[in-house]
Amino acid sequence: MTEIYFSSWGDQIVDNRGKNMKAFAPVNNVALPEYFKQNEGIKGLVGWYGIVLRDPDADIIDLCRAYMEAVHDNSCGKCIPCRIGTRIMADILARICNGEGRSDDLNRLQELAGFVSSSSKCLIGQAGPVPIRHALQYFHDDFQKAVTQPSQIAAGTYHSKLTAPCMDACPIHLDIPTYVGHIREGRFSDSLDVIRGRLPIPGIVGRVCFRPCEKHCRRANLDEPISIKYLKRFVADVELSVGKTPSFEITPSDKIGTVAIVGAGPAGVTCAFHLAKKGHQVTIFEHLDAPGGMSYVGIPDYRLPAANLRGEVEQIQKMGVVIKYNTTVGKDVTLSELEEKNDAVFIGIGAHKGTSMWVEGEDEGYKGFISGVEFLLDTNQGRIPYPEGNKIVVVGGGNVAIDCVRCAFRVEKTDVTLLYRRTKKEMPADPVEILDAEEEHVKFEYLVAPKRIIAENHKVVGLECLRMELGEPDASGRRRPIPIEGSEYVIDCDIIIPAIGQTMDLSLLEGTDGIETTRWNTIVVDEVTKQSNRPKIFSAGDCETGPGALITACAGGRKAAISIDRIINGLPLELSEEDYFDQLFDSVKVYDPDEKVEVTTCQARHQLEMLPPDTRKFTFDEVEQGFATSAAISEAERCLRCYCVATVAV
Repeated sequence: MTEIYFSSWGDQIVDNRGKNMKAFAPVNNVALPEYFKQNEGIKGLVGWYGIVLRDPDADIIDLCRAYMEAVHDNSCGKCIPCRIGTRIMADILARICNGEGRSDDLNRLQELAGFVSSSSKCLIGQAGPVPIRHALQYFHDDFQKAVTQPSQIAAGTYHSKLTAPCMDACPIHLDIPTYVGHIREGRFSDSLDVIRGRLPIPGIVGRVCFRPCEKHCRRANLDEPISIKYLKRFVADVELSVGKTPSFEITPSDKIGTVAIVGAGPAGVTCAFHLAKKGHQVTIFEHLDAPGGMSYVGIPDYRLPAANLRGEVEQIQKMGVVIKYNTTVGKDVTLSELEEKNDAVFIGIGAHKGTSMWVEGEDEGYKGFISGVEFLLDTNQGRIPYPEGNKIVVVGGGNVAIDCVRCAFRVEKTDVTLLYRRTKKEMPADPVEILDAEEEHVKFEYLVAPKRIIAENHKVVGLECLRMELGEPDASGRRRPIPIEGSEYVIDCDIIIPAIGQTMDLSLLEGTDGIETTRWNTIVVDEVTKQSNRPKIFSAGDCETGPGALITACAGGRKAAISIDRIINGLPLELSEEDYFDQLFDSVKVYDPDEKVEVTTCQARHQLEMLPPDTRKFTFDEVEQGFATSAAISEAERCLRCYCVATVAV
């Protein structure tokens, strides 16, 4: 049964009870999936935003009882109305379900729901009672009958989950409200412990994450999002400043195995960390001379100092993880050998190859034509790419293109231009990074595309370009750039850097038969378990998704580690409760950008201090200075603790 017969979600009431199914009014503000698990159809959902019922056999009273118990179990207990009030409400509902209801129970539930909502300090208490109020109003007869004609109600089967908009948006699902709350209380070490429960590299992610959590922060509905990313960096920096070395508790699995990991980037390091916590023997094979993968070669020191990157990976090595640098899988050792000698292999290589612009002259080997990945690798390793050149043109609109133009000044180039074929509005790069480049006086030319590389004596001397205009949206949702006929013009330059995309070098797969790949040069794996069609080989990060975000790679590495631990211990690979709720929340959105958040006072977001543009553009010193303790605590105090609970009847 896919139709909804009652919904109060978001206070939009759709009541189809008593109607012929063909006459059911649609529910447009929430999409409830038909199944929670493959063999468990969803009968109903109760959560922070109301009630959604599909099956008339779902008992609303028992569903409210299960939900209220979950709300109480997840209450932090720091404010009395939520801690005590939710317990009393859950007890009353349990008593009614046991056939022991009292005449005043419904009034007490109504009063308690109002009191807890109005008096609690966070969203668990504020929104937790919402569906109880809805149930008492729209199912009053059911409650009244249960109290006046008491009989025991059979307990249903339920799944409950605590989440928050920021937690749900985070690919690795960090418990953000808790780690931010610890910062507010000055418990910085406790905050790091929460983060490291899932993410072993907080100082790295706290510098370069693309902040999906902040895009789903409810505080933004009021003023500005919490600075979640930089608070993560803050606690990592505090630990460094006091010289503390983290310790990780190792809880060995019943069976311990050996695992080979290809690539010491974010995916590989995170996978290694979680396997090491389970006692497995892990060896990472890295073709570079340092850890970090694309983080090391592709993110400049002014954004991510190499010392911070290396330091966090060294902590994982202290857990027993071995890293073999300058070792190329497919050359120094084959993938087949790793597969044969280990219980599992994880492939976490990054997108180290640039993609073609498909313009005339780019395959001629001209001096001064350098891919964005190559340019960043050289600058990160202290080399000046093509020192004879001075006038640089970078083609692209992503973060790699922005890093290239910003690095250009720092390697003594004085004339730097970025070309992008759409407008600034469509640029995929982080808006903060774009602003930083503008402040450093990078020249931006929008609605321009390259057409032909101009060379003399086998050296770049210019780039012929075309003006563009925007047409209808393409598959990406952005308006398609269309060349303007006859608009050709030439930009004088001696270095051209294409930074329009990256791809993987999958030559390591040669000699290992049957690993399925895509036409985008990525490895096909199960989306959740990360297992390939060869049972012992797993993959995540760029080589699964294509060039992507660092935090997404970390999340994939963690999922792979869970699967690898299971196969070593002879357990089936299956989705966890968290995975099923991920699927549910993809449909039932946790964050509502149109929600009105009622808070009495607005408070401006704290900004990091930065080196002045005219100073920073000529140095690789870290641009952002990090929060002072007082600023971090004050910023953490802006968090609204937007925890919410969902209970599914199946």
